[in-house]
Amino acid sequence: MKKRLYRSREQKMIAGVCGGIAEYLDLDPTIVRLVWVLMAFGVGVGLLAYIIAWVIMPEKPFE
Repeated sequence: MKKRLYRSREQKMIAGVCGGIAEYLDLDPTIVRLVWVLMAFGVGVGLLAYIIAWVIMPEKPFE
């Protein structure tokens, strides 16, 4: 089965973007969230990237 990137329904804090990326990469969602926050404050692109991912990534279908 082909692996697909979806927003998570289970590991959701705001929109499920970080949880979906964590599921896709098989990582802990907390690690992905920390990296995302560092990108937001350090580099300055984290918030914009999150909003774009929120719009582009489909939500995981019910199984």
